[in-house]
Amino acid sequence: MYLAMNRFQVNKSQEQAFVDIWKNRQSYLDEVPGFKSFHLLRGPEDNGIVLYASHSVWQDEDSFIAWTKSESFRKAHANAGSTPDGIYNGPPKLELFESVA
Repeated sequence: MYLAMNRFQVNKSQEQAFVDIWKNRQSYLDEVPGFKSFHLLRGPEDNGIVLYASHSVWQDEDSFIAWTKSESFRKAHANAGSTPDGIYNGPPKLELFESVA
């Protein structure tokens, strides 16, 4: 199992806009071999910033890497640069994990 997680610091005043973007986007993940599941998780709030994590589970690292090079990836991220200003408090942070037990 391989897990890819992006952590987002979202400005509290823009939280609903952020959630709406994720709820309304087409991810194309179901088209990709090795994809297992996806979740958008809400974490704690601190000083007007809410932590979110997008969490995708893959069969293995090779499946995840193949997705990042696929047409499905390009389609899913086609509008990534058009996110309205003020939603994020800094860039997302990608974290990758490999199952060891």
